[in-house]
Amino acid sequence: MATCNKFRLFKPLVFLFLFVSLLIGCSSQDQEVKLPPRPVKVFRVGNASKGNITSYAGEVRARFETALSFRVTGKILARPVEIGDRVHKGQLLAKLDTNDFRLSVESIKAQLKSAVADRDFTKDDLTRYRELLDQKVISNPDFDRHQTAYTNAQERVTALEAQLKQTINQLDYTELSADRDGVITALEVDKGQVIAAGQPVAKLAQLDEKEIHFDIPEQRISEIKNHQIVAVTLLSDNERKFNAKIREISASADPASRTYRAKAILLDGQGEAHLGMTATVWVASDNAERIAVPLSAVFTSQAQPKQQQVWLIDEATSTVKAVPVQLRTALPGELVSIEGLQAGQLIVSAGVQRLKESQAVRLSESLPLTLKNQGIESSGKQP
Repeated sequence: MATCNKFRLFKPLVFLFLFVSLLIGCSSQDQEVKLPPRPVKVFRVGNASKGNITSYAGEVRARFETALSFRVTGKILARPVEIGDRVHKGQLLAKLDTNDFRLSVESIKAQLKSAVADRDFTKDDLTRYRELLDQKVISNPDFDRHQTAYTNAQERVTALEAQLKQTINQLDYTELSADRDGVITALEVDKGQVIAAGQPVAKLAQLDEKEIHFDIPEQRISEIKNHQIVAVTLLSDNERKFNAKIREISASADPASRTYRAKAILLDGQGEAHLGMTATVWVASDNAERIAVPLSAVFTSQAQPKQQQVWLIDEATSTVKAVPVQLRTALPGELVSIEGLQAGQLIVSAGVQRLKESQAVRLSESLPLTLKNQGIESSGKQP
């Protein structure tokens, strides 16, 4: 009877053990069930071609544009030119009132005439005193005083001659003439105005050398080099292209627009390009081939917030792996050039924040076709 009682007590324990084991087995099977592969948008990595061309809006300017001004102060009596007039070297542009300058010339001439007479008198006087010195009638100090007087008179004549030349030059400065052939692009004063010496009067642009001024954004500055040959089209005739050469690139960015001013001198088309015309500068990138991917494929993780990464797809196992990359320059078509990948690799281009390391993904049956956008070879389509 005791044995039967023990068996009756042990039987419920056996059933309880079997029930717990069954629950544990079912839980393990549930954990072994894998999540279905996540569908992703993919992109076949391509190269940015060397012939990538970027356009910039610019304006035709004269390479040499000089602000002309008077070298003396005075009142403007005449200004026979207007904006847009073509002028020749030596042509009169403006004229000042010359009355005061002529009076100064007459005054200096009169002083010079008096100084010359005084010098001649002291010279003759010195000759007589030299004879008296030879006869030992006067002493050496007396002769020295007369010689000093002659020297002073001679130097005064020299000073007045120089002052007369300076005054005559100032009289000549009352006429402002063109120093070269060109066109008047600006006038700062008008007839009757009193101006100071050095105040701008007119701007004269030389027409035999013209160039295009345009602005380059910060992300493109590395693509343009000095002496690089570029193409230029004018808004008046978009079908015809002219050659130009980069002459100058600003060393610092404009504080307002954060762009760099570049100047390209025209190698041909000087006659067709008029000052102030709107132009387009076509610049071919001089960089080597680069890997180009969509900007949406690049992400950062919470563990490495400063490291850019992309999800690289293992086409054999259809799983993803995070690969670190380095961003370079932005490209047309919302692409970006990077380092760290090779052409031909397949990456995830959308939904990158929802993936995990080694997660399975579902691709389309056919790989994306190669696309070409503005000289950049790329691919990518929704699977």
